[in-house]
Amino acid sequence: MLADEMLWRDWHPVIIATDMGHDHRYQTTVLGVPVSYWRDRNGYHARRDSDGPCRIQERYATVWVCLSDAPREFFAIPEFDEPDRRVVSAGSIRLHVSGLRAVENFLDMGHFPFVHTGYLGAEPHTEVLPYTVEIDAANNEILATNCRFVQPRASAIAANPIEVNYTYRVARPYVTMLYKTCVPAPERRDVIGLFVQPLSEEWCVAHTVMIYLDDVNSDEELRKFQQTIFGQDLMILINQVPKRMPLEARHEIPVRADAMASAYRRWLRDNKVAYGTYAQSEAAEAQA
Repeated sequence: MLADEMLWRDWHPVIIATDMGHDHRYQTTVLGVPVSYWRDRNGYHARRDSDGPCRIQERYATVWVCLSDAPREFFAIPEFDEPDRRVVSAGSIRLHVSGLRAVENFLDMGHFPFVHTGYLGAEPHTEVLPYTVEIDAANNEILATNCRFVQPRASAIAANPIEVNYTYRVARPYVTMLYKTCVPAPERRDVIGLFVQPLSEEWCVAHTVMIYLDDVNSDEELRKFQQTIFGQDLMILINQVPKRMPLEARHEIPVRADAMASAYRRWLRDNKVAYGTYAQSEAAEAQA
């Protein structure tokens, strides 16, 4: 596999479907490539501004484009098709940081008690308990299972503190999902999808879609809760230095609680993802 072939052939989100009007041409960038896209009575259309059409489709309440003529197959989210699920967008936010950094922050449980105090964590429950990380070789995805954390308010519907069980799934370099304990239906999981659009190596747009079992809260209440959580992460994300993701351990030393982040960085290296990363040669130049 050539460097960044995975990214070039991948599908990248550009807008939440309900935010897209008809007969309006939108301009954006994907992997630094200028792209136009629009929707009319004949469906969705997109083109690379420099050299012709590119692929476009709607999946998971989101509009995606692919720059390649040989796109990868889409990843599956079976829960999206379950008829009793609520599918709600928590919005899109532009961030001055590599999209890889945004994904890694989403995977980090260690900051729950300190950044999301009163929601996803609180002292004295600060320890990240051991969990299992593995590669799903058949789908080339990362799974972290048996992730547990005591949370004062795990979701908009949660009235009391509970121990929440998480499964993290990285399906693509810029796509990750969180499956978490569902308060009204403990035998099932709520799903939060973070779909990140790489505008450039140091800018991205994070689109969040919730696939919930909740017949109590309104869409706006679900959206407000998730936006509160994401808003608490903003200072971490915008203050990342460097903006791109270092893949070599000598730059940022992970600890045991960062097992998922470590696996993510190894997986990016193994899949020859270089776009949005920080190389050792650049570190040497910065120190010169």
